[in-house]
Amino acid sequence: MLRLQPVTESATLARRIGVVLGTCAVTLYYCLVVIFRALFGRLSRRDIDSYTRRWSSLLLRLVRVRLSVEGQVPDFNDGRRYLLLCNHSSHYDIPATFVALPGSIRMLTKKELFRIPFFGRAMRLAEFPSLDRHNREQALKDLEIAKRMMESGIVLWAAPEGTRSRDGRLLPFKKGCFHLALDTQAVIVPVVINGIHRVLPARTWQFNLGQAVCLRVGEPLDVSGYGVEQLEELMAETRRRMEALFDQPAGEPATGDTPLAAEQLR
Repeated sequence: MLRLQPVTESATLARRIGVVLGTCAVTLYYCLVVIFRALFGRLSRRDIDSYTRRWSSLLLRLVRVRLSVEGQVPDFNDGRRYLLLCNHSSHYDIPATFVALPGSIRMLTKKELFRIPFFGRAMRLAEFPSLDRHNREQALKDLEIAKRMMESGIVLWAAPEGTRSRDGRLLPFKKGCFHLALDTQAVIVPVVINGIHRVLPARTWQFNLGQAVCLRVGEPLDVSGYGVEQLEELMAETRRRMEALFDQPAGEPATGDTPLAAEQLR
């Protein structure tokens, strides 16, 4: 597994409070910007792309994440449908992805988040699809909406594990996002964010500042070669490619002999 620089500083209580308040303030600001611009008919997809990246950059700065990117990023504008499948071990997975990767990226979000005042409304307006994990009939409808969004050019981010990992290692995969990939004949792009679980360990409020985090983009997997009866094979191959990203030595390309695409993002 890739070894990153250890945690440099554990946040004091005062700093933790500052990070939480700063996160709430930044999030509320961008939510209100989205809501008011939509109210006056002046909100475009390009605006949302810009706002999500600015919001994400500020959240990462609050905890002083040192983010690097490795691997060849696909051309998301080539007319194909793309599904980013990423390991999930922190609330900062999405901000790191927004900052690191191009395209109109949106997260497949559990429906509970849409109940949060302002935040939920802004996500709806920003074309974030919801997913009801407790109602199969509604979940199928939600996936159909997500499918239409992908067909319109949105790059969908999803966590195949369905919940956050405590130690950053992959948990068992759920089938929902793989059904979506098959239904849309998407290209799965495996993504691993190594070290992100140390920034804010799952189910704690212990922020660790100055953490080195490496986002790795793996070899894309074209789902068009798979049928529904090969769902388990598709899941296994995706998992294999994601696990390979953990094992890749630092500084080497994550996609075979394609050139390294790495930069420090502040």
